[in-house]
Amino acid sequence: MSQSNNTSAPRLLVVGAGGFIGGHIVAGALERGFDTWVAVRASTSRSRLDDERLHFVVLDYDNPGSMTETLATALPEGERWDMIIYNLGATKCINFTDFNRINYIYLKEFTKALRAADKLPRRFLYMSSLSALGPGDEKNYSPLTDLSIPSPNTRYGVSKIKAETYLETLPDLNWTIFRPTGVYGPYEKDYLMMIKSIDSHFDFGVGMRRQMLTFIYVTDLVNAMFDALATDATIKRKYIISEDRAYSQREFRKMVARALGSKWVIPVKLPLWMAYVASAMAERIGTLRGKPSTLNRDKYKIMRQRNWNCDVSRAKADFNFTVRYPLEKGVQHTVEAYLEAKKGARQ
Repeated sequence: MSQSNNTSAPRLLVVGAGGFIGGHIVAGALERGFDTWVAVRASTSRSRLDDERLHFVVLDYDNPGSMTETLATALPEGERWDMIIYNLGATKCINFTDFNRINYIYLKEFTKALRAADKLPRRFLYMSSLSALGPGDEKNYSPLTDLSIPSPNTRYGVSKIKAETYLETLPDLNWTIFRPTGVYGPYEKDYLMMIKSIDSHFDFGVGMRRQMLTFIYVTDLVNAMFDALATDATIKRKYIISEDRAYSQREFRKMVARALGSKWVIPVKLPLWMAYVASAMAERIGTLRGKPSTLNRDKYKIMRQRNWNCDVSRAKADFNFTVRYPLEKGVQHTVEAYLEAKKGARQ
């Protein structure tokens, strides 16, 4: 296993580095001059982790003993990572019990392994989700806040709040918890499906009542992570991370259509019962194929939620959280990447 040659730079370990957000965290760390380590599984794709400055730690999250040994020997005795960003998690699963195993049990065993290996970091940032809070006020559309009482209504959200609650029991870990709303950007897959649909002249929505959506561009999320880790004011605090305004489906559709070249789009509103049937069928097909479906009964509950308004005043006060990519700008960058990839596929 490679060892760091840059002893003066702060040492960061990114857990769950192989995916969409993880790749951006790693890139942000390298840009900032961190001595950057990535924790991956043996099966994790390294297509976005090819920078020669990276140091790898290969973990088996289903084997706590092996994980402890690996963490203990990754660095010389007495040394540790200054910061850990824990981004590992599952947003869709074939079996819903896997949410608990991956999003909660893995975090629990990882922190236990850190302690057993004497590698507890100075700071620990956990990536949770706005779904940990559950549905908000769908009558007056008042925003969710960092002090909202969690009431998750999805198995995904329950697994995230369990992980958060576990971290709160650890007095020797300086944790910070992020609850981002929908994260988007170039090459993210779920929003890419919406862009492709609009590119095909159709925009599918769910439910007839007004729905207010919130977004956070991936670069703004990553910037917020490093800003939060740079101040002790964020220790043992939880933060909603979102652009500080909400958008209607119509506003989002118009922005994507403009970025695509002012395409005409037909909005299609599916009643909730029809969306549920489609979700259940897609979930069943995914199970038969052995692949998790983006559309499932858990996701249906998220789509059904009408109010995603967010209050981010605490993040602004504690670490000067700032959005540099409002939705119009972020959509433009995302669509440009989509069109470039589409052009490349044709060639």
